[in-house]
Amino acid sequence: MGLKPDHWIRKMALEHKMIEPFVESQVRNGVISYGVSSYGYDIRVADEFKIFTNVYSAVVDPKNFDPKSMVDFKGEVCVIPPNSFALARTIEYFRIPRKVLTVCLGKSTYARCGIIVNVTPFEPEWEGFVTLEISNTTPLPARIYANEGIAQVLFFEADEECEISYADKKGKYQKQQSIVLPRL
Repeated sequence: MGLKPDHWIRKMALEHKMIEPFVESQVRNGVISYGVSSYGYDIRVADEFKIFTNVYSAVVDPKNFDPKSMVDFKGEVCVIPPNSFALARTIEYFRIPRKVLTVCLGKSTYARCGIIVNVTPFEPEWEGFVTLEISNTTPLPARIYANEGIAQVLFFEADEECEISYADKKGKYQKQQSIVLPRL
């Protein structure tokens, strides 16, 4: 399994619609960068957010997540409260080929401000908008800029196809169209 370079990403995005919309070069003038990079693709965060709130003193339970723990927000700048988090989604829609696995890492511009982006791998044949978890680890409010870069996706292609893909096992987050809360 090997890390894939920019020309492979361009080919897969254009010929196989792996990433839509697709930006063929890195955009960075006055924004947090997004688009193709040397060995990855910098994804953008959309302007839809679910901000964690503790108004109801709920317990966070991944087996029984209470949607009342989140407040919906739509806008160009999302402010995440201190020591809290928000869920968001990407602008890009992904269709991962059967021989490909991705790893997604937060961008250093945000990490240097104490803002951590956590995304699980995109498994072979997973598709959808990516749900992002953005943590503000600081004691101060933190700004997230919609329509700009938030994380980088690295692509790894296997020598052979997997036996069972995410689509084969009918994964619970397949073909996400919006921000998706935890499911069992």
